[in-house]
Amino acid sequence: MKNIVLFGPPGAGKGTQAELLKNKYNLIHISTGDVFRYNIKNKTDLGILAKSYMDKGDLVPDEVTIKMLQAEVNKNENANGFLFDGFPRTESQAIALDSFLTTKNQSINGMVSLDVPEDLLVERILNRGITSGRSDDQQIEKIRNRFNEYHEKTAILQNYYEKQNKFYGVDGVGTIEEINTRLQKVFDKL
Repeated sequence: MKNIVLFGPPGAGKGTQAELLKNKYNLIHISTGDVFRYNIKNKTDLGILAKSYMDKGDLVPDEVTIKMLQAEVNKNENANGFLFDGFPRTESQAIALDSFLTTKNQSINGMVSLDVPEDLLVERILNRGITSGRSDDQQIEKIRNRFNEYHEKTAILQNYYEKQNKFYGVDGVGTIEEINTRLQKVFDKL
């Protein structure tokens, strides 16, 4: 069973690559954003709780996020493995994920990070903003704020996984196919 965390800053191409990788390796792709949207749209208990925090402009507590992710894993007991996208975002979430997977006699095989220069990321996100209509992808100040959040809170996860010899950096510059080929070389080893 392969359990992999796909990692990288906003605009690195995680969603695009996750779609290709989940099919190639027969993994269940768990995107935190998709899980939140599903739970909120379907008014699950966790979705209602998460929305109550979001409506106040607060971050959803780790405990709620972790419960949503656990529910997704539990829904797919016979999976070949999971591709986590957007989770964990903090060391406490990584520790909670490890603890949860241990109860299922599983673990994270590796964190694979897409490495892309920030200037290129800004360009990608601005282009995505034009094609997707996402307002948060159309303002450089908001984009830079997301990078700051990433560097301050999320990038430290690299150290967490490096200490376990489970961190793999992959060059995220090039065509979708070139990047995917590099990712597959790492996935094949995990």
